[in-house]
Amino acid sequence: VVAAAGELLASGELVAGLATSIVRVFAGFAVASLVAIPLGLVMGAMRPVERNVDPLVETFRPVAAIAILPLVILWLGTGDFAAIAIVAYAAFFPVLINVLSAMRTMDHDLINLARSFSATRLQVFRMVEFPTTLPPLFSGLRIASTLAVIGVVVGELVGGNMGLGYMLVFFEGQGNTAGVFVVIGALTVIGIVAYYAVVI
Repeated sequence: VVAAAGELLASGELVAGLATSIVRVFAGFAVASLVAIPLGLVMGAMRPVERNVDPLVETFRPVAAIAILPLVILWLGTGDFAAIAIVAYAAFFPVLINVLSAMRTMDHDLINLARSFSATRLQVFRMVEFPTTLPPLFSGLRIASTLAVIGVVVGELVGGNMGLGYMLVFFEGQGNTAGVFVVIGALTVIGIVAYYAVVI
């Protein structure tokens, strides 16, 4: 395994695959966060929005990323956009559900206290609601960072000719066990980096 890692590093193949997957993981994670956080806050603050959007969320939440892969390939092809979309889909739900859960279980006494001091709706959100969501939000982001790595493997398994997921399938097809272990190790490194990037 060490020898295989040395060969892949020397050839630049491992570095190229690692760089491609890292960009896709962080791009997809960013897209998921930028959509899920505002949506969760809006759903939690506005009951009509939650009533209309929540059934759609609960419909797709149990569907694994690999199940929507054929649709993503049909719509977006097999390049970077498809892989990033799969990553975003995998990372989206933990962030949304945690933010929404925090908004649902909000201590309304704090909100009423803020309103008793003539706080505006924006001030209540900024000073009470949003800070309350931060601990669950970061829990969701930590979970999402791990699922983003799984998502990039799914997105690269059958799409394109770059990335660690592609290398995993390629080495498996060659019967190259050492190469497979090297790629798994590289994916582990990405997962650890993504996790601690959220924690820090």
